[in-house]
Amino acid sequence: MTGFQTLLYKEMLRFWKVSVQTIAAPVLTAILYLVIFGHALEGRAGAFAGVSYSSFLVPGLVMMSVLQNAFANSSSSLIQSKMTGNIVFVLLPPISYLEFFGAYVLAATVRGLAVGSGVMLATVWFVDLHLVAPLWTLGFGLASAALAAALGLLAGIVSEKVDQLAAFQNFVILPLTMLAGVFYSVHSLPAPWGQVSHFNPFFYMVDGFRYGFFGAADLSPWTSLAVVASSFFFVSLGCVLILRSGYKLRW
Repeated sequence: MTGFQTLLYKEMLRFWKVSVQTIAAPVLTAILYLVIFGHALEGRAGAFAGVSYSSFLVPGLVMMSVLQNAFANSSSSLIQSKMTGNIVFVLLPPISYLEFFGAYVLAATVRGLAVGSGVMLATVWFVDLHLVAPLWTLGFGLASAALAAALGLLAGIVSEKVDQLAAFQNFVILPLTMLAGVFYSVHSLPAPWGQVSHFNPFFYMVDGFRYGFFGAADLSPWTSLAVVASSFFFVSLGCVLILRSGYKLRW
């Protein structure tokens, strides 16, 4: 386990050394979203009975921050290592592809959860939140962060340049996140957009996570958990198989 522990420590130290950029900045962004959207739409938009719009918005912002930062951590770390050439120092030691996968995904998950926790602690002063089902909240937080981290690792592997990774983040991850029901309930969408939202895997993460706060959601939390878990399994399997082959890592 020495190789895994060393690589995990290196990945966690990487984002912690610049925590103002990697943790504090996303927390500030989420607070700005809450202040602007909460002020503009409070009393005009709602989803669940007895839940204010600002309260409804906070779990979505937390999950959005978790997903975007978990993805960014694993993807940016790998693409920078490939471009600078120091990926060789990870590939030469006797570190298995499973340890490689585990270290990158776990470190990215920790960053995603750290940012999400920061957003929750910062926004709790603005709204009145109660955890109705904390285990659901914790489960969806962990599973969603791990899935986003695995997606980031996959994007970092297949990308050869920063602009390719940026295209993946701007044209895939960002739209999927913003259209996952962070700022609205999909039940409020006209047909067929409400049905189209169900093809977005990020929707199930946000919806299931929100269930832990209010005990209400657009779908059953079991359905959402099944979608998130199966998505994580297939993305992880793809990552492990690609790492095993050395595709775009060993030249």
